[in-house]
Amino acid sequence: MARLAQTAGLTDVQQEILSTVRDFVDKEIIPVATGLEHRDEYPQQIVDGLRELGLFGLTIPEEYGGLGESLLTYALCVEEIARGWMSVSGIINTHFIVAYMLKQHGTQEQKDHFLPRMAAGDVRGAFSMSEPGLGSDVSAITSKAVRDGDEYVLNGQKMWLTNGGTSSLVAVLVRSDEGHPEGTAPHRSMTTFLVEKEPGFGEVRPGLTVPGKIDKMGYKGVDTTELIMDGLRVPADRVLGGVTGRGFYQMMDGVEVGRVNVAARGCGVAQRAFELGVRYAQQRHTFGRPIAQHQAIQFKLAEMATKVEAAHAMMVNAARKKDSGERNDLEAGMAKYLASEYCKEVVEDAFRIHGGYGFSKEYEIERLYREAPMLLIGEGTAEIQKMIIGRRLLEEYRFQG
Repeated sequence: MARLAQTAGLTDVQQEILSTVRDFVDKEIIPVATGLEHRDEYPQQIVDGLRELGLFGLTIPEEYGGLGESLLTYALCVEEIARGWMSVSGIINTHFIVAYMLKQHGTQEQKDHFLPRMAAGDVRGAFSMSEPGLGSDVSAITSKAVRDGDEYVLNGQKMWLTNGGTSSLVAVLVRSDEGHPEGTAPHRSMTTFLVEKEPGFGEVRPGLTVPGKIDKMGYKGVDTTELIMDGLRVPADRVLGGVTGRGFYQMMDGVEVGRVNVAARGCGVAQRAFELGVRYAQQRHTFGRPIAQHQAIQFKLAEMATKVEAAHAMMVNAARKKDSGERNDLEAGMAKYLASEYCKEVVEDAFRIHGGYGFSKEYEIERLYREAPMLLIGEGTAEIQKMIIGRRLLEEYRFQG
């Protein structure tokens, strides 16, 4: 039979890109991923390879040196990369979101300044919304920017930055009350700043400190950090789009494509878990025959494969909707919710198929079992996705009494 999670209607160029990425994953990522993950080691050689393939500029327009590909192409590449090691897909995801935000909302000067270097991988992006005292409630942000002549002074603490250390450009969302009188809705008094910095940890520019990597259960290798702003001065021309008060909408636009990305990651991890489970089921013998011949295992494999296919179809639909220029928060929310939940379930079933060996660090499924939970909370929890879905459904199916 054909490999699971195939996508109909792709162009020859898209198929060639995906074939190249798949070969890279099989040869350069899967053989080394578990060792790097156990050491929590940044995959520099893999990142260099992705840079040579042009993936850092995959969706950046050709006029800025990128490949000008669609969100669908990018999501399918992410699915392949996450199948190899989810942490690597996280490294390019935040970069992609910042590039997307610049492309959609940046001034012409900002695009000309950043996008060519981002396409080449010379500038690497990260974005920052969350803070220690908030999670899904973005309106509760307390970090603040105050105008001082031709600059803004930023103060506050941010949390959960993927690529916080290795990035050289961070899109930071803070409050900016300038021009927004007291009583203005919180989401109308937020601004996104483009903060340039040196890669690394400690004080990476005056007033900006990246304390170090946060030790995590899974999703290792990629650096996840805090960001401390203490009198950080940022030129006024580094306000994304050149106008304050639009940051919330800019970030939500970026998160919308980020949710498609997280769905794609869930699809990739689930597909790898299925591959490991179906292979092990044919190798492991009990009661004189491979466990794959036992009906209980066949039922598990059937459910796992169906979930992989369903999640992939929803992810592709969400990406295509966004590429069409239509609103896709409903589709992106559904895809992210379903793919992350199904990923968790498929990984657990593969873990169960492995039996006691699944608990051993020698087996790849152990790593996937620790990675899958991150998808349940990244880019909005399941509960947040269901709120978004519910509200949109009520808009579409409003009862006219």
